[in-house]
Amino acid sequence: TGAALQRADVSQSSDFTWEVKANDRAYHTQFKKRVAFCLTRKKYEDNAIKTAKYNVLTFLPLNLYEQFHRLANLYFLFVILLQTVPEISTLPWFTLLLPLSFLLLLRGLRDLIDDIVKVSRAVSSAHLRHAGLLSGLFFSCSFSWKKWRDICVGDIVCLRKDSFVPADLLLLSSSEPSSLCYVETADIDGETNLKFRQALLATHQELVSEASMAAFDGKVTCEEPNSRMHSFIGTLEWRGEKYSLDSEKILLRGCRIRNTETCYGLVIYAGLDSKIMKNCGKIKMKKTKLDRLMDRLVILVSASLPPETGWPAEPALPDCPLPRGVALSLAQHGVEGRCGTGVGSVLSGGLRGAVQTQVGHCHLKAARGDELGASQSGS
Repeated sequence: TGAALQRADVSQSSDFTWEVKANDRAYHTQFKKRVAFCLTRKKYEDNAIKTAKYNVLTFLPLNLYEQFHRLANLYFLFVILLQTVPEISTLPWFTLLLPLSFLLLLRGLRDLIDDIVKVSRAVSSAHLRHAGLLSGLFFSCSFSWKKWRDICVGDIVCLRKDSFVPADLLLLSSSEPSSLCYVETADIDGETNLKFRQALLATHQELVSEASMAAFDGKVTCEEPNSRMHSFIGTLEWRGEKYSLDSEKILLRGCRIRNTETCYGLVIYAGLDSKIMKNCGKIKMKKTKLDRLMDRLVILVSASLPPETGWPAEPALPDCPLPRGVALSLAQHGVEGRCGTGVGSVLSGGLRGAVQTQVGHCHLKAARGDELGASQSGS
């Protein structure tokens, strides 16, 4: 039959290595998975989900990485780096660094406050959601209301009418005939019409009390956590028998129980391993239209800047002696004390202006001398 072939495929496939043993937390803690190189972590996630964008270690590098994606910040950083070169510097570099640092600090504080507010809202809403968690052994067991984050893989939980499903569960039984359970998946796929799920006949007939729930030691073998919302393949091994499992027997995290007073389920995937969390891709950095416009303007301004051509060419000056003070200043800079064409091109700043002033006086005196000689020769 099709069910027998499905069980055979599950037992032979190497992808179906996710094993869940009911009421046995110690069994799951022994499994580890490699993250990178020699680093390992536990294979089965707990049900806690962190929605914070930053933490103590990642806030500074991640926030700076996001802010320098704005080309305006990158442009001003490049200008500051150019000002650290003395030969081309026009302003002290720290006069440009202070405004940029203040702007980055202000935006960083704004992002941090927004993240804290978002996390506080998520925590406050999570405190309002509880589920009945089976604790104790055999006849001393009972369901106690626990927070979602306290649920682990392999636990058996009890859900009431109008409550949300805290993790991906295998439906074991319910208060409805034939262990039917009606769920609303509006938070998952937007559909408001009710869907029904039905437990296995074996668990429906045997798991009728809290003591039988505590004695349940079935083992589920299924596929690794994935993002396929409407697909599930696995088997339940219990009391020497194997039962085929499909998506019609799974309650997904985020569903809401409707028209069913009580239902019980075995946690298969928890936390970040649940199907709804696997469908949450990486958060991409968003840019507004104003940010995109500013990036285009920065590129346009940068491309329209003229290339650096150096000092303008000096006019040819006659060779004449310079005053003693100017000649000494030129000697300190390795320039010969004559007012030739190369004097102005190697000087800069105030010294260059002083030399040009003295050179102008030199030419004025020379011109007056020529006029005096001409007048004397004419007389």
